[in-house]
Amino acid sequence: MGRAGQVKALRAAQRAAAGSRAGQRAQTTNARRAVADARRNAKAQAGHSKLGKRAGLTGRLLGGAARKARAARDGAIAKQRAKRDTKNGRAVAAQRAQVRKAPARKAARKALRKSAARFHGRRLLAALLALPVGLLGCVSTWIGRKLNIPALMHPGRRLYRRMVQTAGEQRAERDETTRKTLYEQEAAADAEAEQDGTDGLGQQVERPAVDVPTCTIPEVSEGEHVSGFRFEEAAEEMEQAANSYEPENAMEILAMVEGLPAALTSVANVMKILAERSDNEFPLEKEVADGFNDIFGALMSAVAVAEDMGPLFRQAHEQDIARHEDPRNGHDAEKGWNV
Repeated sequence: MGRAGQVKALRAAQRAAAGSRAGQRAQTTNARRAVADARRNAKAQAGHSKLGKRAGLTGRLLGGAARKARAARDGAIAKQRAKRDTKNGRAVAAQRAQVRKAPARKAARKALRKSAARFHGRRLLAALLALPVGLLGCVSTWIGRKLNIPALMHPGRRLYRRMVQTAGEQRAERDETTRKTLYEQEAAADAEAEQDGTDGLGQQVERPAVDVPTCTIPEVSEGEHVSGFRFEEAAEEMEQAANSYEPENAMEILAMVEGLPAALTSVANVMKILAERSDNEFPLEKEVADGFNDIFGALMSAVAVAEDMGPLFRQAHEQDIARHEDPRNGHDAEKGWNV
C-alpha cells in the first residue's frame, strides 16, 4: 500500500470512528438545545426566587402569571423546533435523493445528448442528399408544372422533409425510452433506500451473518476482582470527597466553582465515549447508544449552568473577593476586619 492508500485508510477509519453524519447532527442539535434550555431555566429560576421574596397576594399573582408565560414560551419553542426539524429532515431527504439518483440522471443526460447529436447528424445527411436532388428538381419542377404531374415537383424539398421527419420520430422514441428507464431506475433507488436506509447510530451496528453460539459465563464471586471500567466507584469516591471537603477559605471554594465546567465536561465526555463505543465496538442495540447520548446532552446542560456559577459567585461576594485579591495595606492589615 502506497502513501496515498495509507492516507485514505486513515481517513476512512476516522470517519467510521466519528459515527454517521445523521448521528453527529442529532447529537450536536440536542446538545445545543439542552444548553439553551438550561440557561433559560436558570434565568427563570432566578426570576422565580425574586418573586418568591414578595409576600402576599401580589407575589402569588405574579408567580402564577410568570408560570403561565413560561409554559406558553416553552410550547412555542417546542413547536418551532418541531417545524425546524421537519424542514431540515425534508432538506436532507431531498439531498439524499439527489445523490441516489445522480448516476441514473447522468446516464440519461448522456443518452439524450447522444440522441440529439444523432438527430442533427441525420439532418445534415438529409441536406447533403437533398441538395443534388434539389438541383435536378429545377428542371423536373418546370416539367411537372407544364404536364400537371405533382410527383415531379420539388423532389429535393420533399426528400429532405421526409428524412428529417423520420429522424425526428426516431429521436422521440429514443428519448421516451431513456426517460422511462430513468423513472424506473429512480423508483428502484427510492425503494432500495426505504428498505435498507436507517438513520442515526443504527447505521453503525454490525451483526454476523449466522447465529453465534451462546457460551456459559462463569459466575464471579463477590470478593473477586473484576477488571474494567467501574464508573460507580469513581462517582462514590467523588461523593465521599465532597462529604469530607473542608476548604481553608472561601477563595478555595471559588476556585472549585470555576473548575466545575471543566470537571462536568469531562464527565459528559465519558458518556460521549461510551455512546460512540456502544455504537462501534460493543454488541449493543441502538437504544443503549441513544441513552448514553441523552445523558451526554443532560450533562452538557449542567455544564452551561456551571459556567454561570463563577460569575454569580463573584457577583454575590464581590466585596469579600476584593479583600483577598486587592487587600488594603497587605493581607495582615486586612485581617483586622475579620469577624
